Amino acid sequence: MSQPVLVEVRRGYIVESRHRGSIVAVEPDGRVIARVGDEYTISSTRSAIKPIQAIPVITSGAADRFELSPREIALICGSHSGEPMHTEAVQALLTRIGLGERALLCGAHRPYSEQAAKNLELSGRPFSQLHSNCSGKHVGMIATAVHLGIALDDYVSPSHPIQRAITSLLKRIGGIEDEPPIAIDGCSAPTFAVSIASLALSFARLVDSLSEEIDAANPLDERERAAARRIIGAMTSHPEMVAGSAGRLDTDLMRATAGRLICKIGAEAVYAIGVLPCERFPRGLGVAMKIEDGASRGLNPTVVETLVQLEVLGCEQSKELAAYHSEKIINFRGLEAGEVRAIFNLGFTG
Repeated sequence: MSQPVLVEVRRGYIVESRHRGSIVAVEPDGRVIARVGDEYTISSTRSAIKPIQAIPVITSGAADRFELSPREIALICGSHSGEPMHTEAVQALLTRIGLGERALLCGAHRPYSEQAAKNLELSGRPFSQLHSNCSGKHVGMIATAVHLGIALDDYVSPSHPIQRAITSLLKRIGGIEDEPPIAIDGCSAPTFAVSIASLALSFARLVDSLSEEIDAANPLDERERAAARRIIGAMTSHPEMVAGSAGRLDTDLMRATAGRLICKIGAEAVYAIGVLPCERFPRGLGVAMKIEDGASRGLNPTVVETLVQLEVLGCEQSKELAAYHSEKIINFRGLEAGEVRAIFNLGFTG
């Protein structure tokens, strides 16, 4: 069955296109407080689970052994833009571990940052694996394997101990009973088929680690909760390392909310948010969404509108994020011809 329409593309009074999808907001005990569409929609996790994949880097002891700073932990959780601050940080971590770029198995792609890509072209230098948006995640996996004395030749294989540990953690934190189907992500690491309800639950339990009293349903042990607290602090303190210096929703959303949430985009328009414990949500809240056609054009307004309706974003924050909330359609003469806007209602009553 098709999902409800979340976003319309309008040119004047004409609806030219529609983006369908589903949204769910979940508390750490699994209680759904708001939804649109089917919360059991299965999505590939893609990069949305990078903060979860970073937990073993800390619990294994690798983060302490290699003296990872909060800025570097944020990088490991991110999908960076390939700017010098990102590539230099990845290279520095590899050097500290005692390895070179060839140890990475993420592959190379053009930097997301247009300025970084242009600078490479002007200098005649090719892009490398350091520019991959996933190189931070991969260097975290490498650091863990080196620290534990585990083979590195295929650390992205689902059967590798690093990946088995991540799979086990994802199942526990997301309340997943069966083995989730696994496929190959763009960076060659495993990606998992999970419901958006499970994805939201995993982020709810991540931020629940900041609660004074952990929800009894939270399966994370004390070491994992301590790791989650380090990850949350790193992401909120260094959002530019999670995404980029400009034009990235993750960065701009965490900046606008000034440490009140963590968020992570995944390819094909999947998104996860952890709202930190607050007066409205004392144990925090996990939110996940998936745009059915995989279009970021439909995702950006959905993310912002969801947070507006949940009253996580106020008027000032909405203004800061206006370019994501409602994208204006400008024609070749510079005239405003339409807009991309969210039309759903979460039914949240507070």
